Amino acid sequence: MDLQVRTGHTQSGSGTTLVALDFPSAHGEHAMLLLQITAPPRDAKTLEEECTSIVEHALLGAEGDAWQRLDGTLKEMNGLFKGLLVSDSIKEVHAIVSIVDRNGTVHVSPAGRAEAYLIRGGATSQITDFMKGKPAPAFVNISSGQLEPRDAVVLSTQRLLRTVTPAQLSQLAQRGDQLLDEVVIKLEAEREMSALATVAVPSRMQRVNEVKAAPARTAALPSRRNGRQRNLSSAGAYLAPLKGFLERISAQGKARIPQFKSAQSVVQEKAAAFFRDLKHPERKRRAHLLLLAGALAAFLVVWMTVRLMTSSQRSKTRTELEELVGQINAELRTAENRHLTGDVDSANAILVRAEERAKQVMDNESGLFRIEALDLLDRIRAKREEINNIVRLSPRVVVNIGAKNPDVTAQGIIGLADGEFIAYDRQNLYRVLLNTVEDPDPLTEEDVIIDGVSFTRYKTLAFLTSGNSVLELIADQPTTMKTEDPAGWITGKDMETYLRFLYILSPENNQIYKYERLSNRYGAPVQYNVNGDLAGSVDMVIDTSVYVLKEGGTIVKLLRGEVQPFSIRHAPEEVLKDVARMYKVSDGNFYFLDPVRARVIVATDGGTTGESSYVRQYVLEGDQIGKLTDLFVDLDQTHLYVLDEKRLHVIDLAAK
Repeated sequence: MDLQVRTGHTQSGSGTTLVALDFPSAHGEHAMLLLQITAPPRDAKTLEEECTSIVEHALLGAEGDAWQRLDGTLKEMNGLFKGLLVSDSIKEVHAIVSIVDRNGTVHVSPAGRAEAYLIRGGATSQITDFMKGKPAPAFVNISSGQLEPRDAVVLSTQRLLRTVTPAQLSQLAQRGDQLLDEVVIKLEAEREMSALATVAVPSRMQRVNEVKAAPARTAALPSRRNGRQRNLSSAGAYLAPLKGFLERISAQGKARIPQFKSAQSVVQEKAAAFFRDLKHPERKRRAHLLLLAGALAAFLVVWMTVRLMTSSQRSKTRTELEELVGQINAELRTAENRHLTGDVDSANAILVRAEERAKQVMDNESGLFRIEALDLLDRIRAKREEINNIVRLSPRVVVNIGAKNPDVTAQGIIGLADGEFIAYDRQNLYRVLLNTVEDPDPLTEEDVIIDGVSFTRYKTLAFLTSGNSVLELIADQPTTMKTEDPAGWITGKDMETYLRFLYILSPENNQIYKYERLSNRYGAPVQYNVNGDLAGSVDMVIDTSVYVLKEGGTIVKLLRGEVQPFSIRHAPEEVLKDVARMYKVSDGNFYFLDPVRARVIVATDGGTTGESSYVRQYVLEGDQIGKLTDLFVDLDQTHLYVLDEKRLHVIDLAAK
């Protein structure tokens, strides 16, 4: 049978893949496969390839009647969908499979929210069952029937009647091969996504007896098929012969011409009489009342029309939002179950999806279910904090450095002994002992301090400054240190010490420079990095290996200058995105400082394998918390010290 088949899809959103495929057969058959998949791109591509292979081999490559081959094809796809959904490789799938055999009989089966429509004789009918509630991601029913000339079939992975009415769909079908493009434009205007296919049967001259015999040729499906069968011939009236149709239209048009002219004359006469009444001294009052009544009636008609349209739209919106709230509640229960089974990553992903849907309810212009959405958002946040072990607390203030210098902007802290620290701003040092702070001691008058570290092996403090120099605090006296490099010191972003070596991080040069400390000077630098990408680095720590923190939360592990595997398992998505500083306890945990959200993220060491694990977060709350700048943890990991621009705070880790 001669058919015009077109496939296409709207623009797809993030995390959604749309597939629309047409498979013409050498035997005169047409098969169509539409998929709407919510899954990572790799998993979606795998599902597309598997479904394509099933259609090509089980539907088009096998022997037997079309509906029998389609039945076997759907069983294979149902097994494939179930396996991928259970393994959580895909989140949602909406699909529709159709085949038109050589006799012009179409067989259609939908899964999920997919639907098919028949346009016949200017009327549109849905030929697949409409399922209320959450649709099952499986093929259940097959609809079959005989196509006739001028028929059009529209296949979609989403319900089109949410966007266009049946009458509008019938009007679009009159544009011939532009039907698919028009439907795509309508869906994208409403920000809907769908994979689509259209099948058009060209018109041709047929005898009257052939048209009347069409219902007898529609074959009923055997009883052994699963689901129900719907006869497409019942979707619209039969087409009459083209010649007789045109003759009747012509005759009717000629018969109506005199009536139309007569009606026009009557209207003109009535209008002329009305205007005469407006000028007549005795009848103008009656004319004015009629004019006022007409205006009032027109207003009432317009008001009622707008009211009905608004009420209908509001009812539709209420139903959709109510369904969305139900889906969010179901996802919260699913996230809890995943958490109980230890699948933290999956639980977090489900909560992210639930939060996005709750925000859709909040942003709806109708204002419906906003209280429920606020409650759901609170529950989602509480569940996320429970799953991710987030602790909210108000740390204790150790000292207020601003009491000694109201203009201080503290930028770093160096731990010396139990309860003793050196805090520094751009030029001054502040010695902290227990809960007291001494007056500022200037380290430099012209340069700016970039970073400071404790050189435990030599019992000194080393400071990197902007003046291309390194200063050491020896016996409380600032001393300028020299290097054997004729070019002088390398200006970097961060500085660390390990054994007798000083390491300077230089992201601009994609390098870490290693200086050996001699008796009263430093040797020439040695380039430590071999193959690591250090562009955008902001901080580093050393504990046998060198760990470099980059902008965006990426961590590069180097051993003998070469990159080693490193990852943090079970961490919430983008948890290190805004981290600015990190601290590593020797043979202990990592601590990451996030000044944007005023929190500290804790992760395990990772060992030689580089597989660290997320532990918890400490979120700092309180009016005295300023912008966080640095952190320090004692060796036994019992106290966490956090520095902001004015104060030093402490968290008792042993009690958490």
